[in-house]
Amino acid sequence: MSATPTTIPASLTELLDDAALTLGQLARCCRVTPEWICTHVQAGVLQPLTGGAAGDWRFASATLTRARRIVQLEATFDADPQLAALAADLMEEVARLRGQL
Repeated sequence: MSATPTTIPASLTELLDDAALTLGQLARCCRVTPEWICTHVQAGVLQPLTGGAAGDWRFASATLTRARRIVQLEATFDADPQLAALAADLMEEVARLRGQL
């Protein structure tokens, strides 16, 4: 009998490390291209910790969770970046409110 891998939804995970991710690291973790990240930063959907050139950007570990949600929403519902960001905002707000209960 083989073990079935368990997938944990991003909404139930918490990143414990506050390490800043580079553009390339964030893209690899989300399985997207660096251009996808750049497009979403320019659209205001993702926020780097540091400004300047794209090669100098650093992202908070929480941005990884947000970016993965947006990737999933865009793929699942064929949503545009702004709509996926709105849905991610609402999901984050629900999680924050549940945490307060």
